[in-house]
Amino acid sequence: MKSHRRVAVTGMGMLSPLGHDVESSWKALLAGETGVVRISRFDAAAYRCQVAAEVRGFEATEATTGMDAKELATCDRFTHYGLAAACQAMAQAGLAGLKEAPAALRERVGVLMSSGIGGLETLVEAQHKLDADGPRRVPPRAMEKMLINLMAGQISKLYGALGPNYGIVSACASSAHAIGTAMEKIRMGRADIVLAGGAEASITPVGVASFASMRALSSGFNETPEQASRPFSQTRDGFVMGEGAAALVLEAEDHARARGATILGYVDGYGETSDAFHNTTPSGEGANRAMRLAVADAGLDVADIAYINPHATSTPAGDEAEAREIGNVFGAEVPVGATKGATGHLLGAAGAVEAVFTLLALRDGMAPPNRNLTDPIEAAIAMVGPKAVPLREGAGSALSNSFGFGGTNASLVISRA
Repeated sequence: MKSHRRVAVTGMGMLSPLGHDVESSWKALLAGETGVVRISRFDAAAYRCQVAAEVRGFEATEATTGMDAKELATCDRFTHYGLAAACQAMAQAGLAGLKEAPAALRERVGVLMSSGIGGLETLVEAQHKLDADGPRRVPPRAMEKMLINLMAGQISKLYGALGPNYGIVSACASSAHAIGTAMEKIRMGRADIVLAGGAEASITPVGVASFASMRALSSGFNETPEQASRPFSQTRDGFVMGEGAAALVLEAEDHARARGATILGYVDGYGETSDAFHNTTPSGEGANRAMRLAVADAGLDVADIAYINPHATSTPAGDEAEAREIGNVFGAEVPVGATKGATGHLLGAAGAVEAVFTLLALRDGMAPPNRNLTDPIEAAIAMVGPKAVPLREGAGSALSNSFGFGGTNASLVISRA
């Protein structure tokens, strides 16, 4: 049963292909910059897809993650990214010193940090060690490093958070589901504060080769990587893998106000559905229902939505189905700004990154650009092109979509402070 507790955002953190924090990533996005480059993590010359949106120049240290070098060595790279985003979000929320707070307060703080794939890099390294040196030489912490829920566990340990602690795994909808579930826990009174989001670090040989063999990745822009991620474009030919993390501190509004926290925005609605149709090709019907459910859950009408950040990964079937259903639900007036043209597709972290971008769009009154949209598909929606556009005056609420393999769908309604 829905309570009257409104769920505020009091902290945000991000590590993305565009920047190492929220504001630098947002500034680069609005300026039309891109994080998509030729793959540098390994030699991809023989691969069908040779481009990705990498996090560049980041070093996991105690200063960037809050965790010392010895502990960092027990974590996969996706957890390093998640720690970095969490560290920023908790600091902005005024919760960096949470571990020193009374247990009674910490028992009401949860961590729901998700990933679609988790410690793929660690898994591959362990297999190589097994093949080369035998079973006794597999690192003893390998299994611990690759488990998706261990990211939430490490963050909970770092801050002494004693409430709910796990990771939701639903492919590319993972972190959107984490945010929606965190909102519901606060509404139901099971927590006062929940850090929610996701992280991904799957730009590895097996990750790229596997998606490429499915013909899911872009392969026609290897010489011009900045053009490869093309949501809603007629010349799109697949998604571009991205990596990074984002985290939001969600908090009951009354709790946030009582402790004097700055409210950055609200998560007001959540819709979750299944296509029950096909593992990788969406029907659109499930997306339609998820969007309608999220708007209804927020107590709003579709006319109240002033901006949509779509899932729009740049795949032929997915973009077509989503554009059609956005038009069916919202009509042709709401600006639809696909940000994956700049960030690539961060898989399990995409929903959290785009939730942050959606909140910032409302804060600044600007729909961010879809940098490569020069040849849009035919669809009855208001697609934002290569330049940012202002939102209507007084824009208060927006929608962010995340859909995943397996026919899983999540939509979030986000409102400005």
